[in-house]
Amino acid sequence: MIELRPLRQFLVLAEELHFGRAAERLHMTQPPLSLAIQKLEAQLGVPLLERGRRTVALTPAGQALVEAGARLVEQAGQLPARVRAAASGEAGRLSLGFVSTVGYGDMPRWLRLFREALPDVQLALKEATLDVQLRGFESGELDAGFVIHAPGAEPAGFERLIVSTEPLVLAHAEDWALARRGAAPPLSEVLRQPLVVFPREIAPSLFDALLGFYRAHGATPHIAQEAIQMQTIVNLVSAGMGVAWVPRSVCALQRPGVRYRPWPSAKAPACDTSLIWRPDASPVVRRFVGHVREQVKVKA
Repeated sequence: MIELRPLRQFLVLAEELHFGRAAERLHMTQPPLSLAIQKLEAQLGVPLLERGRRTVALTPAGQALVEAGARLVEQAGQLPARVRAAASGEAGRLSLGFVSTVGYGDMPRWLRLFREALPDVQLALKEATLDVQLRGFESGELDAGFVIHAPGAEPAGFERLIVSTEPLVLAHAEDWALARRGAAPPLSEVLRQPLVVFPREIAPSLFDALLGFYRAHGATPHIAQEAIQMQTIVNLVSAGMGVAWVPRSVCALQRPGVRYRPWPSAKAPACDTSLIWRPDASPVVRRFVGHVREQVKVKA
């Protein structure tokens, strides 16, 4: 293990190639400098200098140590600042999960602003449904995640920040028979239509809220097809597979042949999007949470 002090002394000597001038720069006398270099050579087992009566030159080994040693000394000098940055959450790594619906909202802008503010934080993004994210938290692969759930039904065991609350809207095909009538069709007829929906395991509270919505209006959903990604659900709607209830933010996904219709009079279920993280989260995670919290306040 090479100590930094003799390495710094050697680097000064390598610049000066003169023991007297190097010792003067180092604020020491020549004999202790000569002894320090000899000990360094003995430790490495190779000569670093060719010594003449009036000249000093670097050996190939000495030149190699100059190149590698300069990098090492520079890194050592940066170490305190890096450690402080990591402790304050200004540097490090953040593994972030997110459901696809968040991509249609403000998350891309939040991430861009976060990268601009803290370029030393490495962001690793993983698109994943709630069930996959929970497994990621369990294995340590995720530090934080954007998830969707019914209001008041956020995953247990996490701290959370609600970033948006929005109603579900009806997505239907442009040539949907009920839509061709002009006026909005009765909700009772809409609830009898084939339904394209996400599987319960990827968002159980939201699935149950939708099921409760149907039951509250005396209907039982006729599930024609299940799909995990909202984009896939909308594509299936455009193909005439059925209708779908999707978060309002999905309206930003403009798929030819699909129309979105709000249903405020029927009090369609609402959907919360939350940022969740473990109570023992790292400073980087706390820093990101603070950033998102400020962005949500600005939007409000």
